[in-house]
Amino acid sequence: MLYEKLQNSLVHCHVCQWRCIIRPGKLGVCRMRQNKDGVLYVLNYGFASSVAVDPIEKKPLFHFYPGSRVYSLGTLGCNFHCVDCQNWQIACVDFGQRELEQVSAARAVAQTRQHKCRGIAWTYNEPAIWFEYTYDCARLAKEHNLYTVYVTNGYMTPEALDTIGSHLDAYRVDIKGFSDAFYRKLAKVSKWRGILDVAERALKKWDMHIEVVTNVVPTMNDDDEQLTGIAAWIRDHLGEVTPWHVTRFYPNYQLMNIPPTPVATLEKAYNIGKKAGLKFVYLGNVPGHDGENTDCHSCGRQVIKRLGYQTDIVGLEGSRCRYCGADLNIKTEGWKRNISGPREVPEAAPKGNHE
Repeated sequence: MLYEKLQNSLVHCHVCQWRCIIRPGKLGVCRMRQNKDGVLYVLNYGFASSVAVDPIEKKPLFHFYPGSRVYSLGTLGCNFHCVDCQNWQIACVDFGQRELEQVSAARAVAQTRQHKCRGIAWTYNEPAIWFEYTYDCARLAKEHNLYTVYVTNGYMTPEALDTIGSHLDAYRVDIKGFSDAFYRKLAKVSKWRGILDVAERALKKWDMHIEVVTNVVPTMNDDDEQLTGIAAWIRDHLGEVTPWHVTRFYPNYQLMNIPPTPVATLEKAYNIGKKAGLKFVYLGNVPGHDGENTDCHSCGRQVIKRLGYQTDIVGLEGSRCRYCGADLNIKTEGWKRNISGPREVPEAAPKGNHE
């Protein structure tokens, strides 16, 4: 899906914003799409590296069916090359280097129901890497009244988003930083601002539930300028009730020389988000911190208490505060997406020509 044939058996992929032009016999940046004699093939369709039943809070999604379990699938590969990758064992390898389990779309949905999960998530590595598989799974999942979740770096194209848009309920997106230099250093990506456009499109065109994660890495994206930039962008483009998770970095992969994020730094990020006007800012990877809980932005009462992935709903009625009736932007049973009417969305980014 989402490619075009060019002269001399070249192919032009339009799944992610690299928009790779791939020569015969070669792979795209993600290393999971190969040009075979002028036809683009995805290598990892239906091949899972990781399958688990997770709490939805692990994604992390705090305002989307809280307390529910989600069937989670990951594959191999990624279109980013992050030096701090938490799942580098599956994201930073070639196809054939890891033992994989074949999971058809029908089997994935059947397993979701068998394990009494409320929905299905594509996670652990970038879901657009096996876009066709997630598309087929999502269509089938919606036929069985299951919710669907992308846990994504956000680098898919507007065309890819629009292709899967009517079948995707939640879009948990990383905004890793807010500068060209940071994205180049962390992920080897220079044209990152399309991530923002696609996230806004997911909300405004497709009415997806959006939550944003920023893994705060000491000396790299913990400065006030970047954190303020992210918080202000969320407020202005996604809305003040959009949850922002500022999570604790731990040394990993090629970034073992940087220590874990001080809790004080995360608390600074929390205060920056609140000062910017965001109603829900959460601290991640700090079990037991008050920053894990959901408090009503209107009356201040606690409505959801969390300890790690343990969730206790204490003051919620539907999407509203039980105590004062304020809308908390929490999706629960009965939520219906509105994707029928015309919506203001950012223009799609122009098609590039990247090798």
